Amino acid sequence: MDSLSEFHQDKYRILKETFGFDEFRPGQEPIVDALLNGESILAVMPTGAGKSLCFQIPAMVMQGLTIVVSPLVALMQDQVSALRLAGVAAETINSSKERYENVDAWRRISAGESKILYMAPERLMTERMLSALCKLPVKLIAVDEAHCIAQWGPSFRPEYEGLSQLKEIFPNVPLAALTATADESTRNEIETKLFGGQGQSFVSGFDRPNIHLSVEMKSSVKQQLLRFVDRHAGESGIIYCLSRAKTESMAKVLVENGIRALPYHAGMDKRERDNNQDIFMTEKAVVMVATIAFGMGIDKPDVRFVAHTDLPGSMEAYYQEFGRAGRDGKPARAKMFYGLDDIRMRRVFIEQENSSDERKRREHMRLNSLIGYCESPQCRRSVLLAYFAEATEPCGNCDVCLDPVDLLDGAEVGQAILSTIQQTNEMFGAAHIIDILCGAKNEKIRKFNHDELSTFGTGTEIKKEQWRSIIRQLVAGTYLNLDIQGYGGLSLTDKGDRLLKGEEIFQYRNDTTQGAAKQRKKTKAPRPDINLTAEDETLLDSLKQLRLTLAKEKGVPAYVIFPDRTLEDMSARRPQNLEEFAEVHGVGESKLEKFGEVFLEVITR
Repeated sequence: MDSLSEFHQDKYRILKETFGFDEFRPGQEPIVDALLNGESILAVMPTGAGKSLCFQIPAMVMQGLTIVVSPLVALMQDQVSALRLAGVAAETINSSKERYENVDAWRRISAGESKILYMAPERLMTERMLSALCKLPVKLIAVDEAHCIAQWGPSFRPEYEGLSQLKEIFPNVPLAALTATADESTRNEIETKLFGGQGQSFVSGFDRPNIHLSVEMKSSVKQQLLRFVDRHAGESGIIYCLSRAKTESMAKVLVENGIRALPYHAGMDKRERDNNQDIFMTEKAVVMVATIAFGMGIDKPDVRFVAHTDLPGSMEAYYQEFGRAGRDGKPARAKMFYGLDDIRMRRVFIEQENSSDERKRREHMRLNSLIGYCESPQCRRSVLLAYFAEATEPCGNCDVCLDPVDLLDGAEVGQAILSTIQQTNEMFGAAHIIDILCGAKNEKIRKFNHDELSTFGTGTEIKKEQWRSIIRQLVAGTYLNLDIQGYGGLSLTDKGDRLLKGEEIFQYRNDTTQGAAKQRKKTKAPRPDINLTAEDETLLDSLKQLRLTLAKEKGVPAYVIFPDRTLEDMSARRPQNLEEFAEVHGVGESKLEKFGEVFLEVITR
């Protein structure tokens, strides 16, 4: 048997013996196989799909060292703790550890005692570290949360830009880039920078059908938020705010109304911030009110809701943030409160960013797509997935599907916009198209003789902001393409052509940025369907309490001991001995040895 065949046999053995799984999840095995075959890959998989396993199993099969690039110290330490509990020798070298700890870790790595090394890009991309690693048998490099290459590289963390050098420094080593969120432009940027486009791309789908999606126009956001959180009494959730001050004030409002809420932002004392995170991760019915400083690497499976009190920066950012809800696959809710001032603030943030004009243009286009999502009269999920080039039927699990909005016939205004775009050769963005419709007499209009077009000045009875809303809805409804990678030019799709010819209908939501939204009908939040008996539920609570105790003893998040799915399977199976315990989903050899007896004792009792 050749070494490649042995690799593929070993992957199944490790999957079962180390991680306790009988089979790969959908999408995992082709990625594992590509890496074992020495190919570089980009894997875009939804939150909870098991991205880490895709590089951890090849790392254990190959004879040599795997380097994992990770953005956050806490994320690295959690993954290393989880691997060690599974019996895998893994290390992390990072700035939070004492020097002697990092020296000891390096000694084990250089001696070949550990096969996986986690580092931040700032630690990896130093001349001294790269020189030392070149002397070791590096077999695989994995870049976790790879979307950071596009989002952070240019200004915030330039070392992410430096990761593009890895393909030259380690020319025969496959590179794995993994993320839960990346639009086509971001995927192209990652592939080009990391492996020159010479790798395979695996996109497993972006849909999270268990998450109910809704958007509500702002009126009194504190009262709106209280109404929303009240529906989730006794459940854990995350509330995102734009500023540190708003984070503190929102947490205070919730506490004053009897809700256990904790703030989290970068301006807090680190000890207090870490303590709040530990409480959120290990205890029930805690609401974390946070800036986007909180979230990456947070693997709490029972987050039942994520709310945004302000507009996120892009569709990708929103997908990443609300994706922290419902990681256990059970019903969860994503709510966004949205107002006109949010758009202005986001525009200001983009313009203040220390980046090129080209990048700013792209970020404005990405923001336009998110605004289109907020204003669309169509199924939220359809609009969201269309942004990631994925088609779906109306979902039946969003506010628009369950409580359709009042729509106006948009054939006439839609055709006026489409005709103007066509007459100007599909070269211009929304601002210029609106100027033509509103009869503006500026230099650009005169330069191109656009005051001679048939549609010039025909839309003066409609305000500019309303025209912007209608154009965003045409983009969201796939009547128009918006050039995100270029200059924001608008062009007609086939569907837009049909609307212009009168062969397609268009209905639009009227002026959604003005005034308060109508009150939505209240529906009871769906109860997670656990499929356990009352007796099983009692056992499950006892097992979770044991897990919490063990997690605190070992100083790790509770899910590192066992995820909820494993405890539920345990409650349903009720194993009576170690042999039966080994058959529980997610129980590998190491965890069987470490935790089998103590969990069996609770089950027996």
